[in-house]
Amino acid sequence: MVERCPDKTEVDGPIPSTLTNLTTIVMDKNYKKNWWHPAVTVFSEISTWIAFPVILALFAGKALDNRYDTKPWIFLAFVFLGFLISSVGIVKTVKRFTDKTKNLSAARENLSKDETSK
Repeated sequence: MVERCPDKTEVDGPIPSTLTNLTTIVMDKNYKKNWWHPAVTVFSEISTWIAFPVILALFAGKALDNRYDTKPWIFLAFVFLGFLISSVGIVKTVKRFTDKTKNLSAARENLSKDETSK
């Protein structure tokens, strides 16, 4: 039987789920070697969200203030906007990471239940 996946592709048999993909990650032999990889990934994403919008806002605000002689109003507005963008980006990154961690924990739990029931 051919079924249609959400991404409009067709597969034979049941539609593969994301849980199937997570169990392959759980069973990956390199997981124990690279236990630190998710933490470094989240650290670098959050660091990027902190640094780039704020630094870009600082330079752009300073340049526009000098050009239009409006010191410090455009600078302050851009800094506020940079902090706002950083905050939203950090919240989205942390939410995505916690969802991924919950799904991975559920996959590990299901995998351990399956192994004990055998």
